[in-house]
Amino acid sequence: MKDELEHIRGLYRDYWNCMIAKDTDGLRSLFADDYYLLHMTGVRQSADVFLKGLKDGTFNYYSATHDSIDVVITKDQAEMTGRSRVVAAVYGGRKSSWRLQGKFTLRKEQGAWKFTSSVASTY
Repeated sequence: MKDELEHIRGLYRDYWNCMIAKDTDGLRSLFADDYYLLHMTGVRQSADVFLKGLKDGTFNYYSATHDSIDVVITKDQAEMTGRSRVVAAVYGGRKSSWRLQGKFTLRKEQGAWKFTSSVASTY
């Protein structure tokens, strides 16, 4: 169980590394087919729409320092809350520091953990 907890924490770090690098293929590999993101604004986006925004510059992430990554696993499902201090510029705004919290759900598919959703907020 401890190895799986660390693995999922690693997926959170991978998620942010891909966001910063604009590695849409890397992010896609972390997502289940039904993944969606719920932004702080209440906008719900599919993986395709979110990745397009990352690629076209709607979302720009420059760094992420992780304060905490909490994981609870129940069989083939997991919930994770990550809190990170992020430098970003989104929706045409200026580059700013944010204390972002992501509440993620994950599902184990064919032996691999995949993100199924994330809900963004501040902390």
